[in-house]
Amino acid sequence: MSSPQTPEDGQGCGGRGDPPGDLRSVLVTSVLNLEPLDEDLFRGRHYWVPASKRLFGGQIVGQALVAAAKSVSEDVHVHSLHCYFVRAGDPKVPVLYQVERTRTGSSFSVRSVKAVQHGKPIFICQASFQQAQPSPLQHQFSMPTVPPPEELLDSEALIDQYLRDPNLQKRYPVLLNRIAAQEVPIEIKPVNPPTLSQLQRMEPKQMFWVRAQGYIGEGDMKMHCCVAAYISDYAFLGTALLPHQHQHKVHFMVSLDHSMWFHAPFRADHWMLYECESPWAGGSRGLVHGRLWRRDGVLAVTCAQEGVIRVKPQVSESKL
Repeated sequence: MSSPQTPEDGQGCGGRGDPPGDLRSVLVTSVLNLEPLDEDLFRGRHYWVPASKRLFGGQIVGQALVAAAKSVSEDVHVHSLHCYFVRAGDPKVPVLYQVERTRTGSSFSVRSVKAVQHGKPIFICQASFQQAQPSPLQHQFSMPTVPPPEELLDSEALIDQYLRDPNLQKRYPVLLNRIAAQEVPIEIKPVNPPTLSQLQRMEPKQMFWVRAQGYIGEGDMKMHCCVAAYISDYAFLGTALLPHQHQHKVHFMVSLDHSMWFHAPFRADHWMLYECESPWAGGSRGLVHGRLWRRDGVLAVTCAQEGVIRVKPQVSESKL
């Protein structure tokens, strides 16, 4: 991380005041609250299971990073992690996280994490932590110019609006109702949500404001990184489907790997802009890149993921 300090309230990351402790984010109190079983061994439980009935990849990444962070000193912070999903997770049983202290150096420390169910690894991850080091060598891309989150509908209001559109409701009724029923512990406000006509010719790009539901607080930068890891996987791989959804129906879609690079301090309970794009898809796989921007234009996190995407042709209605 650039610094172990997080931005002050109202200075760039902003969004909400600090509510009392009983409104703390469920991501902190439940999803990312691992049970220690032994030294470097933890158990994680599930909060939200997608319609696919598989474990949500962001949950596994976030919990693995929590486990890794518990094995390093307070003065180092994660700067990168690289993960592979090797088996489907079982939502009916907890996940065990085994941490290996691969290297502890004066500037960098590496931790390897294995997530296990039924005696077999379902996920492996390596996370690298760094002690804060100032550098005169600095640059970043510019944040896209978009409307602020206060001017946009959240995903719940947007879905409600879509459900009132008879054309959209007729074409995507199962999808819209399924999305509306999801209880994801994050808030999302899409930028430039598509109309029905735009759904027919979309680019493999999307942007949305995102933040954790509830309050996380100023102090624990490690926890903000773990929450960002959870958030980063939501709707990410779906970016690769955007140009094809009017022609093909998803038969099978899962993440293969997930990588993150942490550049600057941030608060995951404040609005951040998630800029997602898919530069390539082929071979039943899709590649997506993402950037999480702080509200003041600072690039906080970069993400990349590849996943399996198998599709079937959309069956058009007969006009006879």
